[in-house]
Amino acid sequence: MMRLWLGVAVALLCAATPAQAALTLCNRTSFVLYAATAVAKGPQAQAPMTQVQGWTRIAPGDCQVARSENLAAQTVLVHARSSLAHSGPAKAWGGKLPICVKDANFHFSQPARAACKEDGAFTLPFAALATGGRPSWTMTLDETPALPSLMAAQLAGVRRLLHDNGYDVGPLDGVPDKKTGVALAAFRKQMRFPERAGNPELFMALEREASKTNAPAGYTICNDGKTLLEAALAETDKNKTFVRGWWTVPPLACARAVTTPLANGGYYLFVRHKDGKPVLQGTEIFCVAPTAFEIKDRGNCASRGQAQAGFVRTQTKGQAGYVAHIGETGLIPGGAPAKP
Repeated sequence: MMRLWLGVAVALLCAATPAQAALTLCNRTSFVLYAATAVAKGPQAQAPMTQVQGWTRIAPGDCQVARSENLAAQTVLVHARSSLAHSGPAKAWGGKLPICVKDANFHFSQPARAACKEDGAFTLPFAALATGGRPSWTMTLDETPALPSLMAAQLAGVRRLLHDNGYDVGPLDGVPDKKTGVALAAFRKQMRFPERAGNPELFMALEREASKTNAPAGYTICNDGKTLLEAALAETDKNKTFVRGWWTVPPLACARAVTTPLANGGYYLFVRHKDGKPVLQGTEIFCVAPTAFEIKDRGNCASRGQAQAGFVRTQTKGQAGYVAHIGETGLIPGGAPAKP
């Protein structure tokens, strides 16, 4: 048995399984999790190519097959993160090995320890698992304090999502109580669930509804349209200006531009199609560059060999988190959420 504790108080418990060759992920936390996995030939994560894919959605108390292949003679790596639907700071599990991922569902090969080549790819820290060369492996994600069972995680997960949806529930644990039952009955009635609707439908609806109102700490850009977008974000605070870009946001995906609670300054957004045609633009002028950039100033763009673009100020004042939903014609106030 192996237990790895992370800075965000999420742990991983690993054990061999005699089932069909595969990597199975079990979620014994109260969060909806999304996991990315990678494999590299040989005993070390230094093979010429790494096969990486994501995201596997795992509801609380559930198990999902993330990779249906023989794991023997491969290094297996994992990174998991909580759903954007949850309120408060995002939770993540990982290690120290940087692996390229995308915000949307993906599957590609990446040279080990090389810069990300895929459009919209960026690195996240993965953990290598000591599978002992077995063809199959089951991993159970835990939080702190640990929940006693998958069934308890399922109840705690329902309670957390009801809380994220604004319902009055008890402590976020796996112990049944009357208050949670009342809130759950009210949510089922609101959604007009058929009598036979089960846990998968319940968790999907709870997550979807929570996504409409919750903003995780930081600044998130979601693409609710049908074409790939590129975004730049400007931040002003007193006499300082920072402009960064470009985040590539595929259709029905989200990009985390800022992962820490927002400051009290202003946040301005500019979004364009890949061909440069603006999707969201405004009257606040900031400098930009044709490729990935970070600019710590405002004005005199042409004299510094930079282009300029008109940004829109977003309503972030007093908020620790903000989600900008971008549709085909610009910013969507309270628009339907894209999946993480």
